[in-house]
Amino acid sequence: MQLIISSLSKTYPNGVKALNNVSLTVNQGMFGLLGPNGAGKSSLMRTIATLQEADSGTVTLDGIDVLHQKQEVRQLLGYLPQDFGIYPRISAEQMLGHIARLKGIGKKSERKELVSALLEKVNLAKDKRKNLGTYSGGMKQRFGIAQALIGNPKLIIVDEPTAGLDPTERNRFYNLLSQIGENTIVILSTHIVEDVRTLCSDMAIICQGELLYTGGPDAALSELDGKIYSKTIHKDEIYLYREDHKIISTQLKGGQLNLRTISDTDPGYGFVQVPAGLEDFYFSRIAEKADVVTL
Repeated sequence: MQLIISSLSKTYPNGVKALNNVSLTVNQGMFGLLGPNGAGKSSLMRTIATLQEADSGTVTLDGIDVLHQKQEVRQLLGYLPQDFGIYPRISAEQMLGHIARLKGIGKKSERKELVSALLEKVNLAKDKRKNLGTYSGGMKQRFGIAQALIGNPKLIIVDEPTAGLDPTERNRFYNLLSQIGENTIVILSTHIVEDVRTLCSDMAIICQGELLYTGGPDAALSELDGKIYSKTIHKDEIYLYREDHKIISTQLKGGQLNLRTISDTDPGYGFVQVPAGLEDFYFSRIAEKADVVTL
């Protein structure tokens, strides 16, 4: 199973170019799509999920034309958008049964067995009769994954799935996504670099509709080996460094500002070489497209 995106472009009526000639190949397993808010991630996910049209380009899933054979694609697709609605006064068990029926599982006994298995998989079995309106944020996300798994999809898209989750719920979600990714293409669209580093063996970075990187997190880190330097200054001194150094990120704490810069050689001025992180690579790639230094 392979998803192939070729020269995909999309411009909205207001003139915003959401996707600009994006080409990408996604294989089975967990694939991370990184980018800041408004980068084009959701536009790409919605296009793959057959929820919006593209202006040009092609998308194929295991030989199926995604842009024109939409019904065939939907039979193979599970989708968890960033914001998905729930019926607050219906139980998880009832809602999943209803969705399963809509997806063509006609026999009541089959639906019951499937719903039971899914709720067990996402650790909601003990809460299956509770109304969805009483669920926590993490429980709702796990319910969202359960509904996305109905029909044994070959492609699962999750858009910003861990935003707003506490550390415990986030870790549970990590484990669940990892299990799913063993036998399925799972595209994880997020702006949280840690999610990709934790879960994905392959990734892409998108910003302002353009694809800036495709490859593995380890390969990305190797590109920055020995090139990241750090220094802590007073926040009012930032203007002294912006012009002569490629500052890729800043972090303010107690009036002190930690700068991280990328350089092939020692930049001097008291900068100290530090180990590179995936965030450094991410910020270095999007720095030319977006203003990541806000102070």
